[in-house]
Amino acid sequence: MPTPLTLTEAAAALRAGDVTSVRLTEDALAAADRLDGALGAYLARFDEYALARAEQADRELAAGADRGPLHGVPFGVKDVIAMAEGPTTAQSTVLDPGWGAGRDAPVVARLKAAGAVITGKLSTMEFACGMPDPSGPFPVPRNPWDTAAWPGGSSSGTAGGVAAGLFFAGLGTDTAGSIRIPAGFCGVTGLMPTFGRVPKSGVVPLGYSLDHVGPLARSARDCAAVLAAIAGPDPADPDSADVPYTAPQFGGTLDGVRVGVVRENHFPDDADPALAPAFDEALRVLAGLGATLVEVALPYWAETITANYVTMGAEALAYHRADLAARWDDYAPSTRLALARGALASGADYVQAQRVRRVAQQALARLFEDVDLVAAPTLGIAAPRYDDITDAAGTINVDATSRFFFTPYWDCVGNPVLAAPMGATAAGMPLSLQLAGPAFGEARVLRAADAYQSVTDWHLRVPALAAAPGDDR
Repeated sequence: MPTPLTLTEAAAALRAGDVTSVRLTEDALAAADRLDGALGAYLARFDEYALARAEQADRELAAGADRGPLHGVPFGVKDVIAMAEGPTTAQSTVLDPGWGAGRDAPVVARLKAAGAVITGKLSTMEFACGMPDPSGPFPVPRNPWDTAAWPGGSSSGTAGGVAAGLFFAGLGTDTAGSIRIPAGFCGVTGLMPTFGRVPKSGVVPLGYSLDHVGPLARSARDCAAVLAAIAGPDPADPDSADVPYTAPQFGGTLDGVRVGVVRENHFPDDADPALAPAFDEALRVLAGLGATLVEVALPYWAETITANYVTMGAEALAYHRADLAARWDDYAPSTRLALARGALASGADYVQAQRVRRVAQQALARLFEDVDLVAAPTLGIAAPRYDDITDAAGTINVDATSRFFFTPYWDCVGNPVLAAPMGATAAGMPLSLQLAGPAFGEARVLRAADAYQSVTDWHLRVPALAAAPGDDR
């Protein structure tokens, strides 16, 4: 049979005996051999380890020892997350090579316990904030829909690898949109869980009070399977929350679900012309599933985004201050600029940002008393081409396009939010829908996204680069 497309399909095929974990893993590694030279998704591959894990999974499944839907399925991990089988670099020469050496972050340990076959560590942006540096020792990640385009950051390799079929799902991190931006640009599904739902210990920090760990995969149902494996508190992360996670009940309609529709601040005049029609069509689909649509505005939009950047800048500088002073030239230019900006925020600015966050959280909680979900575009544009975001000195910079990123608000308030493909531009590049819910309301978000994906196929479309011969998906 052809290689399954989604994690959910792969799990079903394994249990039906239609495919083995070894076959899935060999196909994933062959896809990486064929495509990764053009994509730069991997920083390190664990081929022998992955094949050994696949053989173990096949033996366990044959013996009736089923660890759940991730068992035997190829998986990738963003290289800011510690894994015992290889180094964690955060795509930088600055990070101490001993950081995280020989140990698994709790989320990786949970993936292993669930039987996932981890094939390698995936490319990112330096310390999850700098831009790709063509002069550096690391690959420049590229978008499988157009290898001249940026896949988004900072979970670049995770999103591009899922879209290209190098693995069925992967872990990313999100501080200002770093799961949802690459998910949007690469045409896959990415879930940022509620802050504290998934432990971030063993993850190189960017913003201590903003960082989220979450899955990227083809579908919301795939993301739900991953979240079920990695959710839950861990004593090593003081921010992790001991709030029970209940998996969503999929199927049925969205009858009785009130969806708040956000347009304000999400449709600048120079947004891609396909954005508004794609969003309107997504809303039509949600309404056709039974949802009631009501127009809303997100409270304290500008103030909350500003608070996110002030908080991220100050917290990132707190982590990097000593290394910046001692090893300034070892950071890529875009990274040291991003980190040094944190020095422009005073202590008073940081405190005020936290006050804004609390006020915004309270106002948003009141909004969710009136609606069950919020729908908005993820991004105002499709993935930009590298030539369009590279200056005369050869430095890649997205400052001019960041105003089209409608993601930082949700990191600042900490609510769960999912990005799902919802259409394409005239050039065939993916566009993306955000669905957000109340704090710890992941099940509500995932159920609605799954209902949407049950009657659309944007998440199942495969870039021409990755399509196997004879594959017309």
